Amino acid sequence: MTSTKYWAAVNAAIAEEMERDESIFFVGQDIGAAGGPFGATRGLMDRFGPDRVRDTPISEQAMVALGTGAAMTGTRPIVEIMYMDFALLALDQLVNQAAKMRFMSGGHYRVPLTVVTMVAAHTESGPQHSQSFETWLGQVPGLNVVWPSNAADAKGLLKTAIRSDDPVVFIESLSAWRTTADVPEGEVVIPIGVARVARPGSDVTIVAVGGAVAIAERGADQLAERGLSAEVIDLRSVSPLDETTVISSVRKTGALLVVQEGPSPFGIGDRVVSVVCRNDPRLLRVRPIILAPPFSPTPFAPDLERSFYPGPHDVVKAVETMTGALQ
Repeated sequence: MTSTKYWAAVNAAIAEEMERDESIFFVGQDIGAAGGPFGATRGLMDRFGPDRVRDTPISEQAMVALGTGAAMTGTRPIVEIMYMDFALLALDQLVNQAAKMRFMSGGHYRVPLTVVTMVAAHTESGPQHSQSFETWLGQVPGLNVVWPSNAADAKGLLKTAIRSDDPVVFIESLSAWRTTADVPEGEVVIPIGVARVARPGSDVTIVAVGGAVAIAERGADQLAERGLSAEVIDLRSVSPLDETTVISSVRKTGALLVVQEGPSPFGIGDRVVSVVCRNDPRLLRVRPIILAPPFSPTPFAPDLERSFYPGPHDVVKAVETMTGALQ
């Protein structure tokens, strides 16, 4: 195991895959000589040259269109969209072309395209750089959506995404950018669609993905001090969703809390609660709770942003409400 920062794990995954497969190339804004807007691509242009690591004009539409067409002709492009908010500019290329091409061609075309993007929640980045659209993209057939919460998963899921023959949206969390985690030596590959039991527990199931996992884990720590055992499920993958792991945990605990960075309704929490209730509503012994930001644009002001997103204290309060209802 090696203690690795989140951004360094992303860098290593790209470098290792480009070394392994010469059909991989990487395009995006400032990813070349500048080393990426947050440093995650530093050294890649020097190592692989400007033909394989290329800066692009500021046009997300053109970048994803380039990647989609190139993927259809036998290469494996990685396209970086600086913030997830900007992915909206390329929805036609991503949703109507890349995600559907294998189906529309009867399997004649593969689209091994990886779109790397970022959610900047909890970083005072404001309403146009902090949005979470994972559930928008998660409902598109043919498109895989993953969101790792730590360095080890970032490396393993990104390598899997790059090797996939179908398009994958790989979401990063800027709030986790400089956090560290132990990353196994050698080959690290994590299958898409398999959740991680981040912490075992017996009293309540807490489900989260991406940056919200850290909030869920800190809340679980505080609950443990109060004698409550919380099982934290890190989804890792939004689409496909690991329903089996979630249902198995709720069958054990009988209580469900979902923590998310995107607003509710229409967020990942609604999806998770629906999965559990449709499987067997009798699994829940108490009403499920979704902790989400208000249905409002994200504020810039630090104090407002801190109160905007759910925190560990909100997790504790929600779980105590749920367990109190069981007594």
